[in-house]
Amino acid sequence: MSNEELDLFSDQPTERRRPVRRPASKPKKRRTALWAVMAVVLVLIGVVVYYVAGQIFSSYDDYSGAGKGDVVVRVEAGNSTGDIAATLAEAGVVASSDAFVNAAKSDKRMVGIHPGYYLMKTEASGAEAVKRILDPESRVGNIQIPPGSTMHDITKTDGTVEPGVVNRLAAASCADLNGESTCVPVEELQAVADTADLAALGVPDWAIPNASAAEPARRLEGLVLPGVYDVRPGSTAEELWKQLVTDSATQLQVVGWPDAAADTGYTPYQVLTMASLIEREAVKIDFGKVSRVTYNRLKDGMELQYDSTINYVQNEPTIRTDSEDRETPGPYNSYLNTGLPPTPISSPSKEALAAAVAPEEGTWLFFVRCETNGLSCFATTNDEHETNVDLAQERGAY
Repeated sequence: MSNEELDLFSDQPTERRRPVRRPASKPKKRRTALWAVMAVVLVLIGVVVYYVAGQIFSSYDDYSGAGKGDVVVRVEAGNSTGDIAATLAEAGVVASSDAFVNAAKSDKRMVGIHPGYYLMKTEASGAEAVKRILDPESRVGNIQIPPGSTMHDITKTDGTVEPGVVNRLAAASCADLNGESTCVPVEELQAVADTADLAALGVPDWAIPNASAAEPARRLEGLVLPGVYDVRPGSTAEELWKQLVTDSATQLQVVGWPDAAADTGYTPYQVLTMASLIEREAVKIDFGKVSRVTYNRLKDGMELQYDSTINYVQNEPTIRTDSEDRETPGPYNSYLNTGLPPTPISSPSKEALAAAVAPEEGTWLFFVRCETNGLSCFATTNDEHETNVDLAQERGAY
């Protein structure tokens, strides 16, 4: 029997062999790091491929240079840069929409571009088209009508002239298209306003009977509300009036016309006329009270005795009219006639329209400008009114 066999039965402990331990390795961590590096590399490759592919497959047509001929294009309210680009491409201003869109990306001013008409150049590069449309000088056909404007010019007490609606429209019609002026003369615009079919010009149905009966030069008075309008240079006189009157009629609808006048006891045209008087007689804070005086005097059959109606035919407004003017007969003389004048006497603001529909409650029959800031003093009796007149004169307001 061998010694090894004898050891199996021996009581003496035998020496055991320890297993050989190999050095610890970290294959998992190494594989993870490798995959991370590969992922980064793949992402970078993808970005490069995407960029190169975009350059190859997303190319667009573009002109070079500042452009050639003149053309008028319109930017509509709410247009995005893409919408504007499409309009310009269709008009031949740029070779493609992408040419304009890509050039406009870096210019934040495009976000605030105003709707309206712009004089552009055909066959211009995208960058030049962006530059031109952002130039304030490129905007054409813009007309701004302040509250209280009249159809004709007004000479103020200081000698300055406030342009009327006709003059403002004539100025807005002007642009230089390929060396030719698009200006429509004041005389031509006035002739159309005097004689053209009112419905064709965009006058609302409810206003046509009264406007038709008015003096030719005053038919459109009050039917163009204050505001900012855009007309297309190159249009005819008829087209210019239609753009202006139609847009104004839309504004009247927005403030509820003609339904807003339903509960006043007067027609929509008469309430429009009241609003024009209110606009010319008072500052905004007094609109509601002047409206009430107007209603009260009409109800009692009194003459309105508003100097604004005398000034209207004179085209020279003054706070105090003289006795000769007040004694001159005429349809707009509210010192000699009862009731309302035959037409509005100005372009009433939305605030004046609101006051004409809903006057303040009160028993006032008189008012006079008694503060140098334009505020008026109101009275129910003539004695109270005379006291207010004295006060106004002491203050130098009347």
